[in-house]
Amino acid sequence: MNWFEIYTSDFERAKNFYSTVFSLKLTDIGVDSERHSEMKYAGFPNHPDSGGTSGALVKLDVARPGIGGTMVYFYSEDITSELSRVEAAGGKIIRPKLKVGDFGYIALIEDTEGNMIGLRSSK
Repeated sequence: MNWFEIYTSDFERAKNFYSTVFSLKLTDIGVDSERHSEMKYAGFPNHPDSGGTSGALVKLDVARPGIGGTMVYFYSEDITSELSRVEAAGGKIIRPKLKVGDFGYIALIEDTEGNMIGLRSSK
């Protein structure tokens, strides 16, 4: 995997949620506005040479947010930090921090758009 998209219904609200929970800055990505005026993109920080996965928040009229699609897990040093900011940013904690054997810990949260995402850490 090298790219993911998280669909939004309220683009600015979603940008605020992810910026707050993960303490990061999303970058607006320009699209061909003549052909795709209904589309908005904001990219997550990424270093092109890191080999890691990156992605974007997307506002697109033909794609709706919601639970039940592909699950995206964000890496965390310690899930507790992000969990402490979820509700204040307008989201919900679906599954609190849970140990998953030798694989570390996970938690599930719902963003302001109704998408469920995961958090994963080794501690």
